[in-house]
Amino acid sequence: MTVAAKIRELIGESGLAEPDAGGTPRAVPASEAECAVILQAAQSEGWRVRIEGCGGWMPADAPATLALSTRRLTGVVDLNPADMVVTVRAGTRWNELRSLLANEGTWVPLDPPGSDRSVGSVIACATAGPLRTGFGTIRDQLLGQTLLTADGRLVQSGGRVVKNVAGYDITKLAAGSFGAFGVITAVHLRLRAVPRADLTLVAHGNRDELLNRARSILDAGLIPAALELLSPKASPADRWTLAVRLVGSDVAVAAERDAITAASGLTFEKHVASHAADFWQQTLAGVTATPTTLRMGALPSSLDDALDTIAHYLDENCEDWISVNVLAGVVRWSGAADGGQLRLIRGIAAQHEMPVTLERAPWSVRSEVGHFGAYRDRVGRIVHSLWKAFDPQGVFAVPLGDRP
Repeated sequence: MTVAAKIRELIGESGLAEPDAGGTPRAVPASEAECAVILQAAQSEGWRVRIEGCGGWMPADAPATLALSTRRLTGVVDLNPADMVVTVRAGTRWNELRSLLANEGTWVPLDPPGSDRSVGSVIACATAGPLRTGFGTIRDQLLGQTLLTADGRLVQSGGRVVKNVAGYDITKLAAGSFGAFGVITAVHLRLRAVPRADLTLVAHGNRDELLNRARSILDAGLIPAALELLSPKASPADRWTLAVRLVGSDVAVAAERDAITAASGLTFEKHVASHAADFWQQTLAGVTATPTTLRMGALPSSLDDALDTIAHYLDENCEDWISVNVLAGVVRWSGAADGGQLRLIRGIAAQHEMPVTLERAPWSVRSEVGHFGAYRDRVGRIVHSLWKAFDPQGVFAVPLGDRP
């Protein structure tokens, strides 16, 4: 029996979509129960499974016996504005969720890079955007989730302290695991009230000078919603741009604007309403214009070194998409690079204890490099031990790195 015929037998004709360009059958389960049945069959039959969302971030090109898409696992399960919590299925598009929440006067303070992302993709890849400065990482907004492991076990986590029988905090583990620990089918997210005022300030100039001015803002004890340094390719300007986003009450935003202007000594342009939304949308969507994206972590005081490393090994002419979250110490670069270049920069960064995560790339690159690179002793062994515990037979086609 073919794989497609087996899927048809398990969940019916509606559970199959068009195969991918290489002829790999694609399953589209409509429920967690159908998804579990598929994974149980994959485990017993020795199939290799590729998890897919909306295709707006990671290329759907990992070699597999079966592609498992979450495109039918959509919709809001529960929205409770009073408790400021939303439960949403993983195949829901992030933009659709944002629009729905806005109608209820709420939002999730996350602005993941890219466009046309699914909720599951945002959580699985943990691709936090500029709002990480003021609101924290994706894990800070994630209250719980429903996950299906490689053998079809349903694991639900949530609440203040939730662990599965093996003692792992599944909520934190699955966020940023790139699907290595299971298929995320639904998530519980923390909500906030839509702020009355939302102001974006931008200034242009020299990279190092703007970076120093951004540090001056932080040294003054000011933490805006976003504080992002953008390369010319990442902003609608031909120079480096420092972008500051302020949210809150009218009075609070005005006071913060004045304090940031004084602390930085910069003359800012002001963007409000639709102009600000267009600015951030254009910036965040541009990350996928090139095939490969990585993020490098560094102390805020070492961001110059991180940027110089990227410039030397990947972007000598400063022509690629680069964003720098100054407070978090995260540099995100997007361009074109082969596996050899990425392994080299990961090794150089490791010498300075700067972790490098490959966020997206063609399969030929990410299969060679892996998403994670250990920069401290024993980190790699811990990650691989967890990976082996959740997917011992290697059902999921996820290249975290070489298996032990």
